[in-house]
Amino acid sequence: MALGALVLVLVQAGIGMDINLYVTIPAHHPGAHPSNYFTGSLHSVAWAIGHGAVALALHAVLGLALILMTASVAVLSLKVRRRSIGFWAVLAALLVIGAGFNGASFLDFNNNVSSLIMAVLAFGAVVCYAVVLFLAPSA
Repeated sequence: MALGALVLVLVQAGIGMDINLYVTIPAHHPGAHPSNYFTGSLHSVAWAIGHGAVALALHAVLGLALILMTASVAVLSLKVRRRSIGFWAVLAALLVIGAGFNGASFLDFNNNVSSLIMAVLAFGAVVCYAVVLFLAPSA
């Protein structure tokens, strides 16, 4: 599952680069510039899935699936009872969740720094999963 999560994070990052280059997020859509971050982000993600460009909708759906997958990998890794594997898998899940929050922020406010942070966190998760896969054979 860790290898699957690593591959999915890389696919997600590739789709994100495509969106960054070729998709324009409108300044005014449901959830844009919210007074409440969580409510606005929920509306923004729902808008992206239902009315955004195909790549944006796919990116949002895969992001939600990725959060579930990384949480599952973290839980399973804690059952291995190797603290190092559990640590790196939990850190990867937290990085993916952080990337998701920055993705929602990008939809809400359209600030490029949110996109940059999302990419950096995703690549940090890739490093974490690489460490998990390195440590796994000895577990």
